[in-house]
Parts: sequence; C-alpha cells; structure tokens
Amino acid sequence: MKNEFTEPRPSKLLKGAAVLALAAVVTKLLGTLQKIPLQNIGGDGVFGIYNTVYPFYMMIVTFATAGFPAAVSKFIAERQVLGEEAGKRSVLRMASLIMGLLGVAGFAMLYFGAPLLSRAIGSSQLLPALRNAAPALLFIPLTAALRGYFQGLQEMVPTAVSQVTEQTVRVTVMIVLLLYWTGVGAADDVIAGGAFAGSAAGGMAGLLVMLVFWRRSSGQRESTAPSRKLGAASQIDIPDRAKGAGEERGTKLLAAMLAYAIPVCLAALAVPLLSLVDTFTLPRLLQSRGADELQAMVEVGIYNRGVPLVQLVTMLASSLSVMFIPALTELRMKNDPVGIQRQTTLALRWFWLIGLAASTGLALLAQPINVMLYEDDLGSATLAWIAWTAAPGALVTVSAALLQGLGHVRAPALHLLAAAALKTALNALLVPPLGITGAALAGIAAYGAAAALNLALLARRTGRARRGASAALAQLLRPAAAVLAMAGAVLLVRLGAGALPLGGGRMAALAESLLGVAVGAAVFAAAVLRTGLLSAAELAALPRVSPRLVAALRRLRLVR
Repeated sequence: MKNEFTEPRPSKLLKGAAVLALAAVVTKLLGTLQKIPLQNIGGDGVFGIYNTVYPFYMMIVTFATAGFPAAVSKFIAERQVLGEEAGKRSVLRMASLIMGLLGVAGFAMLYFGAPLLSRAIGSSQLLPALRNAAPALLFIPLTAALRGYFQGLQEMVPTAVSQVTEQTVRVTVMIVLLLYWTGVGAADDVIAGGAFAGSAAGGMAGLLVMLVFWRRSSGQRESTAPSRKLGAASQIDIPDRAKGAGEERGTKLLAAMLAYAIPVCLAALAVPLLSLVDTFTLPRLLQSRGADELQAMVEVGIYNRGVPLVQLVTMLASSLSVMFIPALTELRMKNDPVGIQRQTTLALRWFWLIGLAASTGLALLAQPINVMLYEDDLGSATLAWIAWTAAPGALVTVSAALLQGLGHVRAPALHLLAAAALKTALNALLVPPLGITGAALAGIAAYGAAAALNLALLARRTGRARRGASAALAQLLRPAAAVLAMAGAVLLVRLGAGALPLGGGRMAALAESLLGVAVGAAVFAAAVLRTGLLSAAELAALPRVSPRLVAALRRLRLVR
C-alpha cells in the first residue's frame, strides 16, 4: 500500500517547494496589486491612512507568526521520523497555545491601544483602521501554527491553499467594503477602517481552510496509525539523541521551541522595519510643514503610490534568489571557493541588472505610469525618486540570500536595522524642507547602505575583498552603456507618444507606459548581451534556465 514513506524524500521536498513558491507568488501579487484599486476607489487620503497603519500591523503579524511556524515544522518533522503521534500532538498543542496567546495579546494591543498608537504616530485619522485591523490577529497566529504542522509533515498543499484563500478573501472583502463606504459618502478614516476589515475576513478564511485539512488528516491518522507507526519503527534506525528530542514535554518543549523560534522571528522583523520608520515619522514631519492631519494622510498616500511598483521588483528578486541558496549551500559543503565566487558574482550581476533596468524604466516612465494606475500625475517626481530604491533593494534581497547560503543568517537583519536607523535620521533631516520627496531620498540612501553592508560582508566571505573598492565600483558602473541605451529608447517612445494624437487620460498613459516598458526592456536586454555583461556560459549556468534560451540568443547573434 502506498503511503508517505514510499515517495522519495527529495521528490516530495521539490514538489512541496514548487507548490509553496507558486502560492507565494500568487499571494504576493494579490497583496501588492490590491493597493491600486484601494487608491482608485478610496483616494489618496484613504490610501495614506491604510499605508500608515499597514506596516505596524505587519510588524505585529510578523512577530506573532515568523518564528513559530518554522519551529513547529522542525519539531513535527523530528517526531514524524520517530513515528510519535503523541509527540506531534504535544508540539501542536504547545504551539497553538503560544500562538493563541500571542494573537490575543496582539489584538488587545492594537484594539485597546489604538488611541495611544494614533497619538504616537500623530494622527487621529488612524483610529478606525487600527481597530478594524486587530481582529485578524485572533486568526492568523493559529493559522500559522497549523501551517507549520503540515510543513513538518512535508505536506505543502494545505499551506498553499490557505495562503491563496486568505489573500483572495481579504482582497475581495476589502474591495466590496470600499465600494460600499465610498458609495454612502463615508469619511476617509471610516473607509480605510473598512479596508482593514478584509484582513479579519481573510484571516478567518485561512484558518477555516487549515482546520478542514486538519480534520481530514486526523481521520486518516486514526485509520492508519498502527501500521504507519510500525512501518516507521521498522525502517528507521533512531539515534538516542533523536529519541530524547521526541520525549520533550511541557516547559522543556516550550523552551526548545522558543530557542529555535526567537532568532528566526528577530531576523524577519527587520524586513518591515523600514516601512515602519515612515509610519512613525512621516505624519508628524509633514504636519510640521503646515499640513493638517487629513492633508498629511493624503501626502502619505501620494508618497506610497510608487511603493507597490518597487515591491513587485523586490518580489521578483526574492522569488529568483531562492534558486541560488541550495546551489551555494552545496558549494560550501564541498568547500569549493572558486565555485562560490563564480556563483555569487553571477547572482549579483544578474540582480543588479534587473534592479537597474527596473529603476531606470520606472523613473523615466513615472508620469504615464502614475496616470495609468492612479488617474492623475500627483507626486510623479516623488514616484521617480522612489523608483531608484528598486536597484539597491534587489541587491539587498540577493545578497541576503547569498549570505544565508553561506551560513550568515543574522547579518542581513542587523544591516537592515542599521538602514532603518539611517532612514529615521534622514527622514528627520530631509522631510521638513523637501516633503515626501525627502522621504524618497532617505529610502534610496537606506537601501543603498544595507546593500553596501551586505556586499562588503559577502566580499570578505568569498575572498573578493582583496580586489578592492575600485574593482567593485567598476562592476557597478559597467552597465552604464546599457542603461544609457535603454534611457534613450524610452525617451524616444515618450517623445513619439507626445507627438501622436493619443489624447489624454488613462488609456493614452496605458499605451505610452506599456510601449515604453516593452521597448526599454528589449533595448536593455540586447545591450547587456551585446556588451558581454552576461555571456552565454553565464546564462547557461543560471539554475533552471533552458539551453534553448542560449541557443535562440546565439541565432540572434546577441551572445557568443
């Protein structure tokens, strides 16, 4: 009879990784793109309130869910090997208790502490959004515990289905409530609060999906438990140390789980920290320029127009960077410094080119993209500056992944903490005279600093530090010709669009934006290949890149 022990472990892991990767892409796309109808329906005031509260909400969610699912997965996997059903139940009970308590604490802090938080941020407009975001915390931590349980069993489908369901319900409910509250003429703070109610609905849906999978798996375990336990015991030679791990209970189990979960949690908290800096500084700093509370929220909304576009680039970089981690880990285990240096050089060059192309294109097409997505061109100059965070942001993402592959897990988080401190100082310095453009400039500097710190550590660990700063600078400046070619092509498209009788409005901006992106990307890619920034050998070395791509580029004489 076929059971979970008959399928080869690598095959199961690869299938699970593919399922989770696909789910992550879908959920991130939904989460990022939902901000466009949010602004279109609610306006910049609602958009500003939402984006001021969202980083704080995500910080609490991350704190409650980042570390424990990984810990649950690890401890469940150990007990699965031992065939200990009682041990797995103990882990899940402990995790559910802790996650439930964290969820209740987060709910209480966000709901009952909403007046205090809104005063600390500097805007009473945030009160309904803070309170409506709070109920989601009653569901999301428990969902995370169950996801960790199934991941420990190498069953990734429940997590993937739950993630997609949660995000789909959240976005759907948010849009429905946005349409309702704007239809009845509600105030901006009420509309933003309604948008956050979608988070609670999505959290509840995600938990219900996990409970359905849990109930189904419970029934299967009851019918097959004796034979599975016998099979596990007969096939696996269990070391004494593993047996001791399986017997942990109560406070010992709690201490072991906390010891594993807390470092992971602290590392994850660094990621939303840069956005949280703007939450606590921008409203007050904008009010110091003479804006009232609502006007400050409108300006925050305009500032955040460019953020979803940069997040798409970061999401792409994050998804692609995963390909390099296992390859780098394998090279490290084989003690192959030449291979490590080759792989890191290729990855950094690849992501620097992606980020640079994205930043250049977004900056040059800021005005038509702004009109296409948000109906008007308010804040186009600020959007153009925010676009330049995509290039250092891509480097931060890939360098962090490479450092993780080399065994340095905490360093990227510490570097982001330093970048957050720099962002805070620069916001205070630049926002009073420059407004939201000052915040965008502070973001470029902060991401640039984090990227520089990661790259410096990576150079030391891969033996590239001896090549010196001049060589590193030369590597960064090498794509200048490709960037100039791309800029020229995009500017020609914009001049041509201005000369054609396309009229105004969003459709004309849509045509100009899409044509500019297509032409700019094609010219940049051709220039990169013709100037030898990426060779055929390097393209062939990229994980999962088909040889057919290299063959097609050779036929076009773009690579040698």
